[in-house]
Amino acid sequence: MNELPRVSGISPQIGERAVLVDLDIGPPREPDEHEEFVLLARAAGADIVGQLGGTRPKPDPRYFIGPGKAAELQALVAATGAELAILNHPISPAQERNLERLVQCRVLDRAGLILDIFAQRARSFEGKLQVELAQLRHLSTRLVRGWTHLERQKGGIGLRGPGETQLETDRRLLAARVAVLERRLARIERQRAQGRRARTKAELPLIALVGYTNAGKSTLFNRLTQAGVFEADQLFATLDPTVRYLELPGGRPALLADTVGFISRLPPELIAAFRATLEETRNATLLLHVIDAAAANRARQIADVETVLAELGSCQPRIEVFNQIDRIDGALPRLERDPEGRPARVWISARMGAGVDLLLAALAESIRGERLLESFRLDAAEGRVRAWLYRHARVIEDRPLPEGGWELRCEIGRVERERLRAVRS
Repeated sequence: MNELPRVSGISPQIGERAVLVDLDIGPPREPDEHEEFVLLARAAGADIVGQLGGTRPKPDPRYFIGPGKAAELQALVAATGAELAILNHPISPAQERNLERLVQCRVLDRAGLILDIFAQRARSFEGKLQVELAQLRHLSTRLVRGWTHLERQKGGIGLRGPGETQLETDRRLLAARVAVLERRLARIERQRAQGRRARTKAELPLIALVGYTNAGKSTLFNRLTQAGVFEADQLFATLDPTVRYLELPGGRPALLADTVGFISRLPPELIAAFRATLEETRNATLLLHVIDAAAANRARQIADVETVLAELGSCQPRIEVFNQIDRIDGALPRLERDPEGRPARVWISARMGAGVDLLLAALAESIRGERLLESFRLDAAEGRVRAWLYRHARVIEDRPLPEGGWELRCEIGRVERERLRAVRS
């Protein structure tokens, strides 16, 4: 039976000797971005034996890093006995092949490195499906690398085949596998949608934790819910989403969701594959944006998270949670409000528990203020809108109108109120 080939550059092995290549292409990047690349390589299990830096005004079409740096990389690989060269850049399949031929070792780009970390960390059935789908989408542009030793199938008596090259066969098999994964994930998403509808009917608000990887989301999640999910001081320590019950001050019940962490230049394949998981951020009543208060460049990390949220279409109200204040001299827990008096930022230490009471109070206040009592007059042609209100709001009264249509009195969240405008347009 035909199987998809294992393309050698898609995944490093634990303990593999690796050389890191991290150039400034165009404007120089912040020092913490270079440090983050080293942490990514270590998170994948690479044994770093050398690093190569430098600057270029723009990528080289043949080697990406330029012929001079490519020659330096060749010498460094030979001197260190490296088995893998990892670039902190997205490179084309052609550039990857050209570098491999020159340096005589495997070459992996940033997207492939992050995909490998996700493959190691995924634990749930859904998470494994999502990672495999992302890897196959990344692999689809690199299939030729696994079969460069084969030529077109040859004809002749007893040797005539279907007329496909091995590459065409691989692409067909890959497309079939991608279709299977997409169908399975679609079923899981339908199950998630049913769960969201059940939460809406139960009037349970959903609070979603989002933030840059290693900002302390899982630590905060465990502090608030005693869930016991895995937490560690490493990038992408947890991937699988977890939802737990949370009782807010005043006895108001809610649900708290822990989501996958974000990172700068997250591979598009990964965002696409994890879209079903990240849908929780779009359907949440409130977002808690967890920020590492002690990060060297927290402004960039905040901007990176907001960029991904914008790509996902998340427009919910949010509270910024500046975590890890125990690593800042003299920092104290505090609650900051916006000009309208609503909770906007909370400074806490999830690890020490400092400021968590302020956060819970801010959550209770924000959730209370997110429900509105409104009346809607719908004509007879707006049955779809009426059904939408039953799914996304609490209908208190539904009265038929003499001229046809309905008048509904509902308790509805601010976010759902904004979405209703799109539904009616």
